[in-house]
Amino acid sequence: MSINKETYILSRIIRFTIRTGLKTRKLSYSQTHFTVVNEMKDTTQILSQLRELMQRAWVPEASSLSAYIVPSDDAHQSEYQCQHDERRAFISGFDGSAGTAVITLEKALLWTDGRYYQQAEKQLDANWTLMKDGLTTTPSVGAWLAKNLPKGSAVGVDPRLFSFRLWKPIETELISAECSLVPIEKNLIDEVWGAEQPPQTSNSLKTLDLKFAGLTIEEKWKIVREKLTEKNSDVLIVSALDEIAWFLNMRGSDIDYNPVFFAYLIIRHEELFLYIDDKKLPQNFNQHQSENKVKITIKPYAFIGQELCQLVSTTKGKFWIAPTSSYYLTALVPKSQRHQEITPICLLKAIKNDVEIKGFVNSHVRDGVALCQYFAWLEKKVQQGEAVDEISGADKLESLRSTKDNYIGLSFATISASGPNGSIIHYHPAKETNRAINDKEIYLCDSGAQYLDGTTDVTRTLHFGEPTQFQKEAYTRVLKGQLTFGATIFPAKVKGQVLDTLARKSLWDVGLDYGHGTGHGVGHFLNVHEGPMGVGIRPMPDDPGLQANMFISNEPGFYQDGEFGIRIEDIVQIVPAQIKNNFANRGALTFHTITMCPKQTKLIIKELLTDLEIKLLNDYHKLVWETLSPILQQEGDSFTLEWLKKETQAI
Repeated sequence: MSINKETYILSRIIRFTIRTGLKTRKLSYSQTHFTVVNEMKDTTQILSQLRELMQRAWVPEASSLSAYIVPSDDAHQSEYQCQHDERRAFISGFDGSAGTAVITLEKALLWTDGRYYQQAEKQLDANWTLMKDGLTTTPSVGAWLAKNLPKGSAVGVDPRLFSFRLWKPIETELISAECSLVPIEKNLIDEVWGAEQPPQTSNSLKTLDLKFAGLTIEEKWKIVREKLTEKNSDVLIVSALDEIAWFLNMRGSDIDYNPVFFAYLIIRHEELFLYIDDKKLPQNFNQHQSENKVKITIKPYAFIGQELCQLVSTTKGKFWIAPTSSYYLTALVPKSQRHQEITPICLLKAIKNDVEIKGFVNSHVRDGVALCQYFAWLEKKVQQGEAVDEISGADKLESLRSTKDNYIGLSFATISASGPNGSIIHYHPAKETNRAINDKEIYLCDSGAQYLDGTTDVTRTLHFGEPTQFQKEAYTRVLKGQLTFGATIFPAKVKGQVLDTLARKSLWDVGLDYGHGTGHGVGHFLNVHEGPMGVGIRPMPDDPGLQANMFISNEPGFYQDGEFGIRIEDIVQIVPAQIKNNFANRGALTFHTITMCPKQTKLIIKELLTDLEIKLLNDYHKLVWETLSPILQQEGDSFTLEWLKKETQAI
């Protein structure tokens, strides 16, 4: 199919024209890669430019755009973005990982969840209204637009950056208000950003050896073909970057901390098509194909729309595409030919194979050694009155991790937070907010690493002086929830949402809570946050139910605004459990903690713990000691060994 024909097809999907003669002004300053939680960006100029574009745009449904939606996503609906795709951060100044901006001709609004309320309040200037998503008083994006826009209004959005799942409810709400949701082909934020917008990253790939991956591409493809047959589908469209990396046993670095690369993948029964910048392919790519017993056809990354149109025109069967894929890709497939469901790769990736399981366990042991070395070092520094702050502490931890086998890099920017900074759930230290780590305030450290054989994510909360009674009670109640959740026996394939209350109940008993989920999946040398399962108050529409050999986090917390934060996080493996009735042969499961790092006992009010909770904590500390002490002895690290012995004493 020619490019002209593709353009014609797309023109029926992406209905947009900017009136002739409009020239976008360039900004006089460069976009900043935001990392500072209290930095406030003046957005007056860029909002004015965006509104000019909205008024000069023409769409069939209206004379111009009355509103424009700026989501967080890139074209692959990634949780984190490269700097090129940080459009919502550019237009609003808010750089949290979750949020949606809506700009009308008079207002600018930012929806984000409880993890980022404090951060958004610090970063949004007076042009913006913060919409606290998750509160019962906060309307959804679609509901707000439907209520506040006049009839006949058109709302624009880049269809590549909006998933089909997000698109449909907003479209439905707008239609009910006699308004329309319009796909805009040319991204208006890019027009405003102009030449200052960083280019999309395009770094070289690396192949992942089978001793780490566990399954060849051929073996994965065989399972996918079986799933395609079950669903009467001929084609699988894969746009999620971590799914592509996992399926192809390759890793990249196009997004910070996430070992993924920009590409699309189309899987047929007898063909594999990879849409990618071929300059990124590793030198051993041909050898990699041979070792994995496959042949992959390489196509230009930008050709995905054109090629998908051509494939649709020549294929009578069904196209399997996830509802989390972009509206743009989904709209290219006629509704009658769509099978919409999370891809089989998504679930295959979440249930780790034997090699991945071994790697997860081993990487967490090495990571635990680094964490213990850091906390022992930090405690001594603080007690001796030597200067150490959030940034130097995070740097020290990273340097210790970098000495461990198979280390690649961090799995996210370290949350090293002292005192009030800890109450900002996803705080990252910067020189403008940097605080000393001392013996007067709680210190929260949430960190993780990427190893060739696994991904880690662990949070510990410590006080190097005398905590207040309220701090100790809050910590103990968080710990009670974590211990209770981690010891739970539950039926196989129960939804994660069902278990969430177990982690919160002790906090709820005294009117406390936390504004984030209790557990998320973790990728194998992949994204630190991985679906389709999870544990939280909100339902996860694609949760297939918890199954053996999934790995998730266990991380309740509590945050006293402006004072301190508490979070205790382990990674747990879902394993079979022995129980009398076995849920009528449905199967019983429980959690096995693989994180190896003590939980500070000086913050515990022992009287608040049950006998079972005390046993669970003591058993865990015994396991940590028995696992890590031989390694520290072998390394001759008597200093950390002494600290570990103190921190793992039974209470």
